[in-house]
Amino acid sequence: MRQLDLVVIVVYLVAIAVIGLRLAGRQRTAKDYFVGEGQMPWLTVAFSVVATETSVLTVISVPGGAYSGQGFGNVELALGYVIGRVIVATVLIPLYKRGGFVSAYQYLGSRFGLKLQGLASVTFVFTRLLAEGVRLFASAIPIKLLLDEFGVHASYRVIIIVLTVITVVYTYLGGIKAVIWTDAIQMGLYLGGAILTIAVLSGHVGGAGFSRALHAGQFRLFDTDFDLAHILTSPFALPTAIIGGAIFAMASHGSDQLIVQRILATRSLRDGQKAMIASGVFVTLQFAAFSLVGALLWSYNQGKSFKDLGLSSSDNLYPHFILHGLPVVISGLLVAGILGAAMGSLSSALNSMSNSTVADIIHSFFRTTPSEESLLKLARVMTLVWATLMAVFACAFSTSTGNVYLTGLTIAGYTYGALLGAFLLGRIVRRANQIDSVVAFLVTVGVMTYIVRNVKIDVTVAGATVPTGIAAQWLVPIGVLITLVVGGLMSLFHRAPEIAQVSVGDGEPGAGPDRAAAAAGRK
Repeated sequence: MRQLDLVVIVVYLVAIAVIGLRLAGRQRTAKDYFVGEGQMPWLTVAFSVVATETSVLTVISVPGGAYSGQGFGNVELALGYVIGRVIVATVLIPLYKRGGFVSAYQYLGSRFGLKLQGLASVTFVFTRLLAEGVRLFASAIPIKLLLDEFGVHASYRVIIIVLTVITVVYTYLGGIKAVIWTDAIQMGLYLGGAILTIAVLSGHVGGAGFSRALHAGQFRLFDTDFDLAHILTSPFALPTAIIGGAIFAMASHGSDQLIVQRILATRSLRDGQKAMIASGVFVTLQFAAFSLVGALLWSYNQGKSFKDLGLSSSDNLYPHFILHGLPVVISGLLVAGILGAAMGSLSSALNSMSNSTVADIIHSFFRTTPSEESLLKLARVMTLVWATLMAVFACAFSTSTGNVYLTGLTIAGYTYGALLGAFLLGRIVRRANQIDSVVAFLVTVGVMTYIVRNVKIDVTVAGATVPTGIAAQWLVPIGVLITLVVGGLMSLFHRAPEIAQVSVGDGEPGAGPDRAAAAAGRK
């Protein structure tokens, strides 16, 4: 009967590529390839944002974490993320939409100059290559376990290459339209799978199962331990989740091209703001659904430990139930949903990296502006280049013994503070010029590298003292503060520069560039 599950998975992989290409249509310009000529529905874009930030490990780790004591802590995190997205929608999205940009870093080029725009873009593509390469390999780990259950014994490298090739097909030809539409479909599949799982588990455990989980603390939402060491190191401490999470979301959704690109594909400023805020609401609901899966699995398994269940870790909990607790074909669909989560984050990364390369780096370091036909060809070539590099980097982890998931999580700590800090420096410190911003950016990346790698706080766990790194949510505000202080102090030693007008009204000259990244090419 497992053959039916395999048929479902293969049909899904073929169908998602075909559907993506059909919905995308033919791309005629680089702007169409990167932001869909700004004509994408806001609700579809909101779904795409959610799928972009959701990896395979999110899908399988949240239920396992909820089972093992985190409760609904991820929902608490999402509340902070919603606050951050509201701020981004209010403060930053108007800059991007009214400026007619296809890249978030074009604002930095207009405000400070092409050097900072190019530096920010190089930083983005480099860190994205590292983060997504790690993420791609980490995604292959549970997928390999699932395929082994089906009797398909594929190596990590084979899984990585197959996922990359299928994803590249629709990303290369269909551009951002294909990425957004397939993201929305994939989100519907893995979230629908969670809802189906909840229904099945509810039937098994009944009202008594809900009651047992409630009294055991499986539905705990807020972490109210206000010990300073706990606040600084735990992502689930209430101040960390709400305050740190809000600032972290401002960086990840306001200064990271991976997310901003989707918002720039909407029809209007209002649509972009609705997509940004709605994505936060959907992420909260998504975390609630996956957390509920974990709580119900706790009742279903009567609170047994992972060892008693024959599982090696919490990440095996949800996949184990998919394979052994759901009917054939349904389990195949949910495995396809897990594959979809991997492909969604990969396709988004490839298109945004190609976008940033063409719109920011090419225009920052080369003074000539290529033709539309040349830009479109270059965009597709760069999609292939980044796909190849990402697959090679992910395959390099096949012999790694380190914790690749934690490696991926810490990468953002190096650069997010500098990126968000550069945007805020441009908005808050009116005297700051390009030299101030570049120096502040580089100093921040250097200091944050030291903090991430070396600064530890002693935390008492089960009576033992454990050196623990600072929670990722606090790394961003620390980086922002360093950028503002360094850039602000440097700005006091020179006259205030003339600041370019980037908030151009719709319809005015220069409001909407006809060529991708034309705004960044201003001399």
